[in-house]
Amino acid sequence: MNTMNRLMRVIPLCLLIGSSLAPDRLLAQEMDHSSMQMPARPEPSISSTPKVEAPEEKPASPPVSANPHAGHGDATLPAARVEQAPAEQVDHVAMGHAMPTSTAPAEPMDHSKMGHDMGAMSDESMPMDHAEMNHAAMNHDVESAAPLQPRTPIPALTDADRAAAAPPSGGHPAHDNSIQQYVLLDRLEGWDADTGAGTAWAVQGWLGTDLNRLWLRSEGERVDNRTESADLEVLYGRSIARWWDVVAGVRHDFNPGGSQDFAAIGVMGLAPYMFEVQATGYIGQSGQTAARVEVEYEMLLTNRLILQPMVEVDFYGRNDERRGIGSGLSTAEAGLRLRYEITRRFAPYVGIVHERAFGRTADFRREEGEDASDTRVVAGFRIWF
Repeated sequence: MNTMNRLMRVIPLCLLIGSSLAPDRLLAQEMDHSSMQMPARPEPSISSTPKVEAPEEKPASPPVSANPHAGHGDATLPAARVEQAPAEQVDHVAMGHAMPTSTAPAEPMDHSKMGHDMGAMSDESMPMDHAEMNHAAMNHDVESAAPLQPRTPIPALTDADRAAAAPPSGGHPAHDNSIQQYVLLDRLEGWDADTGAGTAWAVQGWLGTDLNRLWLRSEGERVDNRTESADLEVLYGRSIARWWDVVAGVRHDFNPGGSQDFAAIGVMGLAPYMFEVQATGYIGQSGQTAARVEVEYEMLLTNRLILQPMVEVDFYGRNDERRGIGSGLSTAEAGLRLRYEITRRFAPYVGIVHERAFGRTADFRREEGEDASDTRVVAGFRIWF
């Protein structure tokens, strides 16, 4: 009986205590999880730049807490009953995340590898990787510029410097007033034709300085041991330009038809395109006038094999029957000779020569029983010393 009385007193007390605790437990079990929101990750602010999409990230694991419902932002729960354990630090480098997980300043990005236009980006919003930039090409270093004046002044040129720079001449004077000489036997040749065997020569030489020279020139021809023509010129030459001399003197003809003399004046030298030219006018006895023009050219087939064409023409002012000379264009001779220089001073050659008379000169030859034209094959040598 006593026991029953005690139970009847304890049961109402337990019911009263249980009713005060039940609402809290029911609310904890019946919370709406759909209304829960996770705090948003702060995004770095980039102004005036195209959006850079980072690689896809795996969601970070929620922090572990003693209460599974800790961190749920339900305003109906008392703040004192929400116990949230402090979140553990997550190692994002080990997880492979490209973007930072905190609001700290972003790490410098290598824009040279991303293809961004550096001119359109702001230095404040996107740090530049100056290590990758070629500052040497920007010429920022003013001190590295070349000085306008040399550090060491260049000394003035002296006569001793010029003498040391000039190679020794080897005892051969040049461009001075020493006496020199030169002799060229341009043609010494022979032939054997139907009209007879013959020989011919053409020689010239000079004695003097670079500016003033005494010239000797001679041409002639012999057929069947008889001198058909021969002349000798003694001339004074003065250099008037590079490669050109003016000459003046006398000419003496031995044959044909007896000897006669002429006063001579002319020019000789090297024309453009390497043509060797001799042009001379003559005034003879009894008012006879004449002119001779000779042009030669040397074609180097090899360093020693040389082909030399030559043309020579003679003009006279009036007829001279005693010497068989007609007025106007008297004779013309064209030759083509091929020589081989065994040494620079000696060269044998072979060639072909054609000679022709014109006008009254041709008539005079026909009256003497000779042909007006003649073609012959010649052989000879050329020598100079």
